[in-house]
Amino acid sequence: MAYLFAPPTVDQGPAGGGWLFWRYTLKRGITVYKIGNEWYEEQYPWQDDLDQASVVYLGGHEYEVTLAEKNDLETAGYTVSTV
Repeated sequence: MAYLFAPPTVDQGPAGGGWLFWRYTLKRGITVYKIGNEWYEEQYPWQDDLDQASVVYLGGHEYEVTLAEKNDLETAGYTVSTV
């Protein structure tokens, strides 16, 4: 059985004050990583934090995870789908 994890996303529009910008949004991925026993979410993580992390899931991608990783992610409050 395969498990898929897709990090969370946020809808963001482009910077600017024009009225058209209010209606235009794109999904942006949030990176999820684990340092020690703590999980972190950042849209723009620092490379130093990623270097310290034991697990990194870059936003905007789907990852096939093991059962142990699935259980760890679900314990942290994330949703993992079964394929």
